[in-house]
Amino acid sequence: MNIGLLVNPIAGMGGRVGLKGTDGVVEEAIKRGASPVAPGRALEFLTALESVISVSKLRDEIRIITCPGKMGEDVAQEAGLKHEVIEIDIENSTDAEDTKDCVLSLYEADVRLLIFVGGDGTARDVLDSVTAYELEDLQVIGVPSGVKMYSGIFVVNPADAAEVIRLVYEGTAQTTEFEIMDADEKAIRKDQFIITLYGYLIGPSVPARFQGAKQASPETSDELEAQEAIAKYVIEEMDQDGTYILGPGTTVKTVTDMLKVKKTTLGVDVYKQGKAHNDVNENNILELVDDFNKAWIIVSPIGHQGMLFGRGNQQISPGIIERVGRDHIIVISTPSKLKGIAGEILRVDTGDTQVDDMLRGYIRVVTDYNELRLIKIE
Repeated sequence: MNIGLLVNPIAGMGGRVGLKGTDGVVEEAIKRGASPVAPGRALEFLTALESVISVSKLRDEIRIITCPGKMGEDVAQEAGLKHEVIEIDIENSTDAEDTKDCVLSLYEADVRLLIFVGGDGTARDVLDSVTAYELEDLQVIGVPSGVKMYSGIFVVNPADAAEVIRLVYEGTAQTTEFEIMDADEKAIRKDQFIITLYGYLIGPSVPARFQGAKQASPETSDELEAQEAIAKYVIEEMDQDGTYILGPGTTVKTVTDMLKVKKTTLGVDVYKQGKAHNDVNENNILELVDDFNKAWIIVSPIGHQGMLFGRGNQQISPGIIERVGRDHIIVISTPSKLKGIAGEILRVDTGDTQVDDMLRGYIRVVTDYNELRLIKIE
């Protein structure tokens, strides 16, 4: 069983520093103190894969083939897993062409199951290569390491990819088509949401392990009324001396609209002492919060995916979530959005397994004025 590993080393670097993506802004991300995210996510996947291998027949059957240097080889060596490296030249500062070339070279090395670590931009590059070279029998699994990740090709977290590989090996996973979507990052930085469907990639059908594609909330009168009812309740319950970290989305924005302060629809903001601090990053949040005992996070899940943390709101980092604490997380969602989430189960993928574990279990979700439901986080 030949498994290809491709790592986009810059994917996700724009998240915590508030750039809403990394395309074209790597140098700016580094200036803001960003550090690589993808190698750690790749290592998390390989560590989980090693665990799966150790308790199955995969140890003698699996063959890991990866890209040179920071596009796979380095993290494979760190994980201590036996692997092979394709012979291909890549640039020191990798780009989309390196990704596309690696996909073709891995395929030519008899890889028919490709694991890539990156975000929606990386998924698009993989799609471009698959389409250009007609690699119709290549199955793909995305390990999330980007900022947005609206495409359905991504597993919920890196460890899920290892479980999917096991199911593929055992022959219990059929194949399906996954939507490859990407948002215009320049538009997002201007607080405009423009998302495009670029095509489909084939991958293993294991619905419980994949996040699914994002779906926008319906702009109906019922939906708007529900958002306003939720916002009214949240405002009445607010601590006047508290500091509120506000996640992205129209449901959260309705709260600030009622408070008559500005909020970025697609960014993370802080509301403190009657004033909104817009489009903050992780460091800004740490500077603005004087007392985490009097700090709250208000967040709404992504439509259909049900993701609370780890998709498009990485500015609210694991360290911030841990400081705020689970009891000070206010989850808000309209009934229709909850109904559209597969299994009505919420998910988290912060990049820190201990914080993910802390968040799991049932949490209160405000669904209307003075109406709360207990929803499970898995």
